[in-house]
Amino acid sequence: MAGNYPSKIKSLPLFDGRFDAYKLAANGSDVLFASYPAGTNIPLHKHDTDNYGVITRGELILTMQGKTQHIKIGQWYHVPANVEHSAKFLEVTDEIEIWFHPEK
Repeated sequence: MAGNYPSKIKSLPLFDGRFDAYKLAANGSDVLFASYPAGTNIPLHKHDTDNYGVITRGELILTMQGKTQHIKIGQWYHVPANVEHSAKFLEVTDEIEIWFHPEK
């Protein structure tokens, strides 16, 4: 897997999903160190987690509720639980994303 992460991060288990990521499990949340090749498109979807992320390389083009945002290096974004959204990565992009699970 690609990604400009320290070797300690690269020793974490791989995330099993639609993109490449290293997964750091945390109580009530998951922390993902994700990498996307240039040209990656994640179609419209939603999930039950409340997600916050920060771009560490490249750019995320996030479309949510009819609005498109360009999230650049160092910028944080938020995707609320159960809100449909899509993502595009025109260039190689890395991010750290925290998925907060709903309280049970």
